[in-house]
Formats: sequence, structure tokens, C-alpha cells
Amino acid sequence: MTIVIFLGVLLGLMAIGMPISFALILTGVALMVQLDFFDAQLLSQNLVAGADNFPLMAVPFFLLAGELMNAGGISRRIVDLAMTLVGHLRGGLGYVAIGAAVLLASISGSAIADTAALAALLIPMMRAQGYHIGQSAGLIASGGIIAPIIPPSMAFIIYGVATDTSIIKLFMAGIVPGLMMGAVLVMVWTRTARKGVAPVHARVPAGERLRAVGRAFWALMMPVIIIGGLRLGMFTPTEAAVVAAVYALFVGLFIYGDLKLRDFPAIFVTAAKTTAVVIFLVAAALFASYMITLADLPRLVIDLFDPLLDNPRLLMFGMLVFLTIVATAMDLTPTILILGPVLAPLAVAAGIDPVYFGVMFVMVGAVGLLTPPVGTVLNVVAGVANIRLEAAISGSWRYVVGYTLLLVLFVLVPDLITIPASFLR
Repeated sequence: MTIVIFLGVLLGLMAIGMPISFALILTGVALMVQLDFFDAQLLSQNLVAGADNFPLMAVPFFLLAGELMNAGGISRRIVDLAMTLVGHLRGGLGYVAIGAAVLLASISGSAIADTAALAALLIPMMRAQGYHIGQSAGLIASGGIIAPIIPPSMAFIIYGVATDTSIIKLFMAGIVPGLMMGAVLVMVWTRTARKGVAPVHARVPAGERLRAVGRAFWALMMPVIIIGGLRLGMFTPTEAAVVAAVYALFVGLFIYGDLKLRDFPAIFVTAAKTTAVVIFLVAAALFASYMITLADLPRLVIDLFDPLLDNPRLLMFGMLVFLTIVATAMDLTPTILILGPVLAPLAVAAGIDPVYFGVMFVMVGAVGLLTPPVGTVLNVVAGVANIRLEAAISGSWRYVVGYTLLLVLFVLVPDLITIPASFLR
């Protein structure tokens, strides 16, 4: 009965269009009523405790760094660099989008921010040069979801907080899978470009390539500083977020000069609004998670997967199928906050590496950003490109298939994640 109330209230409220944060709070209240101990003070205390978490301080600073990066010209110089290096290939702007997506992922950590930046910069160029816009939009959306995998990743920060997993280990473990996601995009786009959806452009002279590298030097140093500092133990993920924001501010203001004082109010307001949404969602989800624990729902889920506990690989397949279904209907952050604390202990009990499981969990949730009915990243790119959502879906399904096959490969060969991560930690 408890699980019926939980799913019925949550899905019912989402179905009528209630914001997920409020739906989670009311779902927790419904569980309180079902357990016959409604307590407003307990509700408020859990909401405050959910937001009052030091590692979550990384979220507003990484969001601010992303806004400063876009306004300060860092994103544009990364795209220009990729254009000079691979723009001469057939479908060169597609390879530019992939290269820029991987580089931006190592700076911002937000799928929505990266997708919006790439779409705003590249969609007009692709449209002007005769690219198939549906295919181009699907590629850019698929590149945007690399951001939650390559550090610094806000999804890993939230997962680490929710499941008490080392955030630094998650960061390091995400590097190789993120690069392999980029390789999947290259393979799929190469096949797509050969079918004539993209033109060929002239090769950029070597001198111009060197100048582009010079212009992008300070932008390229940002991920080096962040990842290098984390790897060497110079700062924590929260401190890394502050370093990223200060570095983006300094480069945009004093080196590139694209950032103006008049831009600051809009930048800070946008970052603050996004931060408020994310932190409130985290607080609401952790309250719901607290009530889920009191209602003993984790035991019910464990009982569901209990026959698979003796076979970790089969258990991973089962949980990934379950997460895939959930991710089509729920955004990445609430998926992490609701199911992470439930499934992570189950994975550990079955002998699955908790960092490996965290990477797989976030990857499945990220791919869910490309699938309807929610498809957050698809909605972003469709809005920027001013095309129907169906066109973006049509352009992205090949990449969803490619990512799914990559996930299956990681289940069959976990060492592809665990071995590189052991060297990087």
C-alpha cells in the first residue's frame, strides 16, 4: 500500500503539471499521513537540512562560472578553436559541436547550460551553411549530455551528497566514459554526414589554427586547473567551483575583455535563479527521501531485486532497465535524489563498486534527458533552433541508441570505468 501511495501521489501531481519540487514535498506529506504522524516541524527541519549541505555550495559557483564563461567569450573561443581544427571535414560543424561539447563539459558541468550555449553559437551557422537542422539539433543535444559525466559535474556532486559517495572519485571516474561518449558521437555523426546532410568546407591555414589555439589558450587552461587541482588535492570540489568562477571572471574581464560591468546584474540574477531552483529541488527530494526511508520503501525495492543479488552483472542490467524507464519521465536531478539513496546500498550489497555504479546511474539519467516525454535537453535545443520537438527527437535517436550500446558495454566490461578511474584517483 505504501508504494502505491508514493507512486500514485508523485505521478499524479506530475501529471497535472505541478513542479517536481512541490510534488516531492506533497508526496512526503502523503507518506506522513499514511504512517499517521504528520509533523510540520519535521517537514521544515528536513527541508532546511536538505539545503544546508556544504558540498552543495559547489552548485551556485559552477552555475555562476558557466554564466561568466558564456558572457566572457570562453565558450565562443572554444567553438572557434574546434572550427579551425576540424571544420574542413565533411560535416565539419558537427565535429566542431562534438569537440566543443567535450571541452565545455570539462568546464561547466551543466547539460542545459552547455546545450544552450552550443545551440546559440552553432545552430545559426549550420542553418546558414545548409545543414539538416533536425540532425544538427539532435547532435548538439546529444553532445550537451556529456556535461554531467566529465568533471566538474553537478550531477556527480548531487549524487555524492545523496549517497555519501566520494565526489572526487566520481569526478575522476567520469573522465574516460565522457570521452567515450564523445567517440560515440563521432562515429554516429560520421555515418550521418556521409549521407549528405552536411557540406564540406575549405581547410583553415596552419597559421590561423595556431592563432586560434592562442586565442583559446586561457579557455583551455580552465579544465586543466580544475581537474589538476582536484587530482593533486589542492582543493575540494566546492573550492574548485569557486576557483572556476573566479577564473572565468578574471579571464572574461581582464584577458578577453568581452565581459563588461553592465553584464554583471543579469549574470548574477540568472545564476541565482537557477541555483534557487536546484537547491530547493534538492531540499524537497531529501525530505521525500527521508520519508521513503521511514516508510521502508527501500526494503520493498531490495525485495524486488533480491533474486538478482547473487549475480551483480544481471542486477546491473535490471537496475539500468528500471532507471531507463524512470529517466524517460523524470529529470536527472530528482532521479538521483529519489532513487540514488535507494539503489546505491543495493549495489554495494551485491559487491558492485559504488563509484562505478554512480557513474552508470548518472549516465542513464543523462541519456534520459534526450528521451520524451520530458527530454529537457531536447526542449532546450528545439527552443533555441526554433524547430518542432519532433524534429529534434528525429535527429537524436541514433545517438540514444549509441549511448545505450555504450552502457551495455560498460555493464559487460566494468573495467573500462574502474581501471582508468583507479589510475586517476
